Amino acid sequence: MAAGRDDSLPTLTGIHVDINKTTITIAATDRYRLAVREIDWTPNDPEIATTALLRARTLADAARSITSKKNISLSIAPTSSNERLVGFVSEAKLMTSRQLDGTFPPYRHLLPTESIATAVVEVAQFLDSVRRVSLVTDKTIPLRLRFKDDTLQLDAGAGDDAQATEELQINFTGEPIDIAFNPTFLIDGLTALGTKYVQIAFTGSNKPAMLSGKKKADGPTDSSYKYLLMPMRYAS
Repeated sequence: MAAGRDDSLPTLTGIHVDINKTTITIAATDRYRLAVREIDWTPNDPEIATTALLRARTLADAARSITSKKNISLSIAPTSSNERLVGFVSEAKLMTSRQLDGTFPPYRHLLPTESIATAVVEVAQFLDSVRRVSLVTDKTIPLRLRFKDDTLQLDAGAGDDAQATEELQINFTGEPIDIAFNPTFLIDGLTALGTKYVQIAFTGSNKPAMLSGKKKADGPTDSSYKYLLMPMRYAS
């Protein structure tokens, strides 16, 4: 989802897979957003540590055709191998693909560890509002979000263009935030969470915000999936 589609930047069209013992970390970015997912698995070698850069289309195909089964096996050729293949195996199907050349950009330092404000919003309600407000403009026009005093105001359109505004009651702590996002990228991130609530952590109105899932509004944050979204400039 977050992988790039520009073939002139082939490294960003791939998904980085980092295997460290019993944890697989999958990351993708198109420079405007970064998605990171951690998955537990059972390796044959409990001390294994390796990385691979796979085509995003390959993983998407594997997800559609293989992961209907409860368990799948993942095999990655050693870095010393000339073939540099990756394989996905289920009970009934086998898929293999070559790894991409190149080095995925370092990303872990981009994920913020502190914030000046956090918002907790019900995902379904948030998605509905984003979709309605975004209808008045092109999907690439920034959607303005204003967080303050347990209230989120969504604004789209400016000047003589069509305009739309909605307001949601949310849980918000910290400094007021006035920020804008690409609405399509925001919808993608919210849809991928798979939880009832989203927590948005801010480090500033002109800095990336990080989305994470929460099963309950007052419950713990699910740190297994993180979606970092770059802000956009908007017309005043």
